Amino acid sequence: MPTPQAPDFLRPALAPGLLGAVVLTVGAFLLDSGTFTVVRYVVAILALIMAVFAWRGRAWWAVTLLGAIAVLWNPVVVVPLSGQPWAAMQFAAAVVFIVAGVRTKVPNAEAGRGAGGGRPAPGRRR
Repeated sequence: MPTPQAPDFLRPALAPGLLGAVVLTVGAFLLDSGTFTVVRYVVAILALIMAVFAWRGRAWWAVTLLGAIAVLWNPVVVVPLSGQPWAAMQFAAAVVFIVAGVRTKVPNAEAGRGAGGGRPAPGRRR
């Protein structure tokens, strides 16, 4: 029975991307409530987490868009947006979260090491 090989890349931004899309979609219905501040915190934090993964995966377009989302949804320095454009931006940002989560690939450090449990092959340095 062959030993399973580690994948060449990982998608670490997928889970925060899906979570962020859910939060943004729910947040579109909470725009006028006081709990929208919590939505802002969650979205800004998840955007920054995904931006780090996009940086590691060299997805520069995602770093730019996620950085813009982190700035616009920043709960400390609030950008004064409201109404239909803000609601539309909620859904547009949800699409960015999903696409960035799916398209961001980070190289797997464990790929190519084989089944040695992370140990280098004899005669090879790390």
